[in-house]
Amino acid sequence: MSTPRAMKKEKKKPTPVKTSLVSPYNPRWLPLAHDGKRLILDTLKTKISDLGLQKRRVNRFREWGSRRRSRKKTSNPTEDQKLAPETAESGQTLSKPTEPCWTNPAVRKQLAIGINEVTKGLERNELSLVLVCNSVRPEDMTWHLIPLSVTRSVPACQVPDLSDSLSGLLGLKCVLALGFKRDGAAFEDVVREITSLIVPLKVAWIPTNSTPTAEEKHTDTEKGQKRKLEDRSDEASDASPLTLQPLKVKKIIPNPTKIRKPKKKEKKKCLSSV
Repeated sequence: MSTPRAMKKEKKKPTPVKTSLVSPYNPRWLPLAHDGKRLILDTLKTKISDLGLQKRRVNRFREWGSRRRSRKKTSNPTEDQKLAPETAESGQTLSKPTEPCWTNPAVRKQLAIGINEVTKGLERNELSLVLVCNSVRPEDMTWHLIPLSVTRSVPACQVPDLSDSLSGLLGLKCVLALGFKRDGAAFEDVVREITSLIVPLKVAWIPTNSTPTAEEKHTDTEKGQKRKLEDRSDEASDASPLTLQPLKVKKIIPNPTKIRKPKKKEKKKCLSSV
C-alpha cells in the first residue's frame, strides 16, 4: 500500500497594493468669467497660427528583413563600411532618416506642453502662466498644480475645450496642460492678456499674504542668513495662526500581502492524518 503524500498548498499570488493618503483638503479650479474662455482660446489660436508652431510627423517604412541584414553587416563589415570613415574625413555627410520635429524649435522651448512638463517647470519656478484643460480624467491628475502655482505665485486656471482647440494647430493628439516660460519673449503679450482674466486661486493651508513680493525677495538676498531667520520668525509671530483641518480615516484595510505563519496545531493534525 502506497502511503498518500501530503499535498502542498499552492501559494496564492499577492495582490498588488499601493498605499495612499486621502487629504482632507479638496483643491478645485475656479471657473472663468463668461467671456474669459472665448478670449483666451482666440488669443492662443491667433498667436500659434502667426508663429506657425506645429509638430510634423514623418512616416518611415522599414523593409522586411532589414534588421537581419544590418546585424550581418555589423558582424561582417563590407568594403563600403570600411570606406565610411574615409568619406567622413573628406567632408561628405551621410544621409539620415528624418524624425518627428517641430517647425520652430526655438519657440517650442518657450512652452511646457503636457502635465509632466508643466509640473517640472513649476517645481523649477520657470513658468509665468499655466493653463489646464477640463477634459482630464481622472480630475485629480491636475490638482497638484494648484498648490504648486500658488506657492510660486504663478497665475493658473482651467480652460474648457483647451485640448480640442489647440491640439489640431500644434499637431498633437491632446494638450491637457500648457505652460509659458518666463524667458519666452514670443508669448509676452499673450501672458499679459490672459493673466488679467484669471481669478487668483486659494488653498486652505496656504495663507493669502504668504507670497513675498519682488521688493521683499531683493532685500532677502542682500541680507545674511542670520538676518533672514530673525525676519522670518518675526513675520511668523505677527501673522495669524494657521488652522489645520483634522485628518479623518475613512476605512482601515488589512494588508493582503502580509505573510502569516500557520499555527502549530494545524501542522500536528496534518501529520496524524498522514
